[in-house]
Amino acid sequence: VQLVESGGGLVQPGGSLRLSCAASGSRFSINAMGWYRQVPGKQRELVATITAGGTTNYADSVKDRFTISRGGRAVYLQMNSLKPEDTAVYYCNLDGKADSGAQLNAWGRGTQVTVSS
Repeated sequence: VQLVESGGGLVQPGGSLRLSCAASGSRFSINAMGWYRQVPGKQRELVATITAGGTTNYADSVKDRFTISRGGRAVYLQMNSLKPEDTAVYYCNLDGKADSGAQLNAWGRGTQVTVSS
């Protein structure tokens, strides 16, 4: 499974960005997909996840500002009212199962989001 993120960039405080992540590879099913972020010197932290059934979960710091959604093998993160503390590398994650029965957990390479005036 390969994950490719896009949509990061530089935005002013209060602005918006939309991240996208597309999954490709051999036959597999998806249990959940999500977004995590990491700043230098800190652990990677959960931003938002969405299950195959559509159940979502958000970090308290992004509730009411970020929205996660899915479409097929893609996951999106709409980020509004961005703050400087949202600056980080954002990683896409997939939790699933291959047709062989093997559990899958894959990460993208990350996309930089910088919120600055």
